[in-house]
Amino acid sequence: MSKFKKNNKGGTPPISTASLPDIVFMLLFFFMVTTVMRETEMLVENQLPQATEVKKLERKSLVSYIYVGAPRGNNRKTKYGTKSKIQLNDAYAKVADIQSFIIAERESRAEEEIPLLTTSIKADIDVKMGIVSDIKQELRKAQAYKINYSTRKEQD
Repeated sequence: MSKFKKNNKGGTPPISTASLPDIVFMLLFFFMVTTVMRETEMLVENQLPQATEVKKLERKSLVSYIYVGAPRGNNRKTKYGTKSKIQLNDAYAKVADIQSFIIAERESRAEEEIPLLTTSIKADIDVKMGIVSDIKQELRKAQAYKINYSTRKEQD
């Protein structure tokens, strides 16, 4: 007979969770650093009109935005006036700049995504239809036929 007996009741030791808070804070810090809150800074007024029939876009990553509205900020009356301006990305633009904007957007995408690109016009509620028609003409010249008008859903 042996003096030592095997103890089979012990099992495996528990997993240590001491490093779990460190991992959680590392992930939190990573997402805080890499997250982009707003892609463009609004330079124009942009109160969207209301609509009754609203459809949500499927893939917002394939949408290029054209903002139209009165200039916003301190230099509104002195520098830019009160007429409607076009904003592409983070700068004011002219109607003639829209074609080059669309071409640049196409070049930055993968080839299979190009047919799926949509151009969204975010026009302020007070914008005259003339400038929107000019934008549509330039989009036709650039062969960007998928156009979306951004609106707010009408409140009951």
